[in-house]
Amino acid sequence: MSHIQPSAKALDLARQVLRIEAEAVLALVDRINDAFLRALELILNCHGRVIVSGMGKSGHVGRKIASTLASTGTPAFFVHPAEASHGDLGMITRDDVLIALSNSGESTELLAIVPSIKRQGARLISLTGNRQSSLARESDVHLDAAVAQEACPLNLAPTASTTAVLALGDALAVALLDARGFGPEDFARSHPGGLLGRRLLTRVRDVMRMGNAVPAVSPATSVPDAILEISRGGIGMTAVVNPDRQVVGVVTDGDLRRAFARNTDPRMLTVADIMGRGPRSIGPDRLAVEAVEMMEQHKINQLPVVDAEGVLIGALNMHDLFNAKVI
Repeated sequence: MSHIQPSAKALDLARQVLRIEAEAVLALVDRINDAFLRALELILNCHGRVIVSGMGKSGHVGRKIASTLASTGTPAFFVHPAEASHGDLGMITRDDVLIALSNSGESTELLAIVPSIKRQGARLISLTGNRQSSLARESDVHLDAAVAQEACPLNLAPTASTTAVLALGDALAVALLDARGFGPEDFARSHPGGLLGRRLLTRVRDVMRMGNAVPAVSPATSVPDAILEISRGGIGMTAVVNPDRQVVGVVTDGDLRRAFARNTDPRMLTVADIMGRGPRSIGPDRLAVEAVEMMEQHKINQLPVVDAEGVLIGALNMHDLFNAKVI
């Protein structure tokens, strides 16, 4: 089998592709106008779902647009136009909005379902590269996604045109997200299975150690007994609490090492002699990712968890956050 070596012009061609596609997207900026606002209005006032449809490469882009809409607060799904003509048209109701994608605006499969869509009262938004096309003329709103040229050297393969439509779909999704007041917690609820969902939904109370698993001593506890409590807890720290269980300090492995470095007999010391006072702590309803940020910012590996009155109710360390896959 012969070995093919890319020519020197491959890099120039790759750079040219990126320039053409970037210019195609930038050209859309001046076309964000009243038509875009009308499209937003149709979708925001839609009582059903947004259905995205397109053939070929436009169909692949349509699936991505539908997915982005659905994950950012606009219920949406993709319907293949050819399948729609063979029964899937039943998925579309009068309360829905159809977003139809076609660079030419003359896709036979899309035009075949337009009469049925309009007959049942669903609204039609088209994204095409030809404002004079049949699809554009039949639409309630047309968004112009025309490009000066494809990035393909033959000016044939859909490249810049699909990039432009994808970017325009993202612009719609983000504008809708903002109009709906869709926030981080809403986003996390639609992504519960991934790292993003865990970071946005996991609270400190979900991962903290509780009850007897939380090491705690009083200021009067001897250092040897504090060492035993730290070892029992297994998080490299013990909280120091007053009679009301309010946290007044912590003793860490580092505090013990510094005490031993002073050549002082630890048997003669109490926790009050070596503890760190005014320690960092966190509330149970804070996001677990905030605990990570606090630990990283202050270069600590453990945190007591306290309620509004400063009473110790839990503890966690960096390993707990690792195990919860928050990090």
